[in-house]
Amino acid sequence: MPETDPLTDLGVTVTASGGSIRVWSASATAIELCIFGARDPNWVADSVQLVKDAAGVWAGSSPKLVAGAWYSLRATGPTGPTHRFDPTLHLIDPYARGLARTASGDWRCYVQDDAFDWAGATKPRVPLDHTVLYEAHARGISKLNPAVPEELRGTYAGLAHHTAIDYLKDLGVTTIELLPVQQFVSEQRLIKQGLSNYWGYNTLNFFTPHAAYASREAQFGGTGAVLREFKGMVKLLHEAGLEVVLDVVYNHTAEEGVSGPTTSLRGLDNANYYRQDSAGDYIDVTGCGNTVNFATEASQRLVLDSLRYWANEVQVDGFRFDLAATLGRDAEVNFDAHHPLLEAIVNDPQLEGVKMIAEPWDVGMGGWQVGNFIEGWSEWNDDYRDRTRNFWLTDIGSARANGVAPIGIGQLASKLSGSAGVFSQARGPLASVNFVTAHDGFTLADLTAYNQKHNLGNGENNRDGTDNNHSFNYGVEGPTHDATILSAREKAIRNLLGTLLLSAGLPMITAGDEFGRSQRGNNNAYCHDSELTWLPWEREDWQDELLLVSQKLLRLRRENPALRPVRFGIFGETVPSATQMDWFNKEGLTMSITDWDSPTERTLQYLAASTPEFEEFNRILLIVHGLEDEETVCLPQHAGVDSYELLWNSADDGATAETHAPGTELVMAPASMQLFRAL
Repeated sequence: MPETDPLTDLGVTVTASGGSIRVWSASATAIELCIFGARDPNWVADSVQLVKDAAGVWAGSSPKLVAGAWYSLRATGPTGPTHRFDPTLHLIDPYARGLARTASGDWRCYVQDDAFDWAGATKPRVPLDHTVLYEAHARGISKLNPAVPEELRGTYAGLAHHTAIDYLKDLGVTTIELLPVQQFVSEQRLIKQGLSNYWGYNTLNFFTPHAAYASREAQFGGTGAVLREFKGMVKLLHEAGLEVVLDVVYNHTAEEGVSGPTTSLRGLDNANYYRQDSAGDYIDVTGCGNTVNFATEASQRLVLDSLRYWANEVQVDGFRFDLAATLGRDAEVNFDAHHPLLEAIVNDPQLEGVKMIAEPWDVGMGGWQVGNFIEGWSEWNDDYRDRTRNFWLTDIGSARANGVAPIGIGQLASKLSGSAGVFSQARGPLASVNFVTAHDGFTLADLTAYNQKHNLGNGENNRDGTDNNHSFNYGVEGPTHDATILSAREKAIRNLLGTLLLSAGLPMITAGDEFGRSQRGNNNAYCHDSELTWLPWEREDWQDELLLVSQKLLRLRRENPALRPVRFGIFGETVPSATQMDWFNKEGLTMSITDWDSPTERTLQYLAASTPEFEEFNRILLIVHGLEDEETVCLPQHAGVDSYELLWNSADDGATAETHAPGTELVMAPASMQLFRAL
């Protein structure tokens, strides 16, 4: 959107003579700026009637609108089914940079002091093909960290503690993706149940960091203290070479359904900010009570300005968009991949180089849009998740029960090589965010320990959370002391991690999966702010062993460019930064149609050679065996390959680095993987 757009400079701008404010509402007939007394946030010390221009922007100024000043908006407008004006309500400025609560629980905006010394810290700008995402909770990651001072546990400062940073660096991830940290509140239903929204997908305001994640000192440290702690966290992570991606929720707000609280957009211009029919009933494609109407230019601009603020003023490196399909719905509520907002997000010069990741679905008609976003976007690939789980878990369970697996290896192979059947040639494999787990669903360890969800603690009689888990408990539901079952589960976790970190695409690890964290079978722990969801820092021996496996796999990914191509290869051509792929069966012969499709043939050899552009030539061989019987494999003959050096074996991580000649026969352990460097 051009800078000549009349919707520029919305919110408060501090001037030499105080401050000015600009607020958009096409429907209001009057908007009043209220400035509160310095010692009493309930006493309106001054008010200014704003003046509307032709673009629907209301503007005014006051010498009292200075850093630290508390303020609100009161709006008057027409009645009718699509309007919710109430001039007695003190509303949040949608562009407020600071928010605080009064003793009675009401919200007040305040003019932010955004001064901060970055001391030369800059964004790491990790190339996308080197990026490994680590999805974590800003509070949960440090809440149990014994090395963090108690007063900083569960805070932005705790996340940036040197022990947390050292852990992330030693693990080998590059980018921490934080669950929502824009100011949010718990839903009315949860409050009545005595629960809270731990995940944070209920945003109150798009410009302010969630104050409860700041240390107590910052919360009571005056204007700018919470923001400074947040920026300090970003600064320390950047100095360590780690990126920060924010999970952002623009598709709906904390105002919930029509009977929910009116705090901001609803009271300023319900008719234009939210999707609704002529009777005033909300058109809800988010499942959260309301849906922001991105057919309006003001809503589009609100998102863009928020992204610019976080990316430039707060220096974050990227965004993961919750229910991103909602952001691409037009005036008829149909998804449009070329929606002005979706195009602006990846083409805005002020957002150049910022990573943009879509959750490419919502719950409305035509809401599943995986693979349909335009170039510049990466997308969560739920098909990758399901196919990987099926191959290593439910297919194994089915084979035990029925004597044969339901499908062959072909579908997993397409995921290993970048999901070319889902993403276009122009977008390439890095359009796919590969994940096996996320915050929403079973943890990696629980996938191997539970066949059903166990969500009674959520207060909904186990109705919430998906029933389609693609999991397998290996014979016992939940914890067991059976050594055979425990061994099978641990190997399954290694296979799942190996598949994730050795696949082409952009991998995402859920915090704690690298060492087998459990949520005791709860696959929807959004309302638990407790040790159930916090990252444990004390581990059992088997978990430390698994952590070493995760570190090794991440190191192998870094060291072998053939595992992380930027582009899809084209048959008969040499495409820079792609991989040339050859596929062989267990006999070392080129895969046949039968080999791809037969459920009895679940073993393949994947030979991938890089086509160098910026790194040295590299070639790997990945052998995948998906049946619970031993299998003899003949290493393939291939021009230019003289030997295969073993790098990793999921069945025996302590295996020596043996070197084998092409044509050598090896025994693959039941349901296992081996990675070689081809020399």
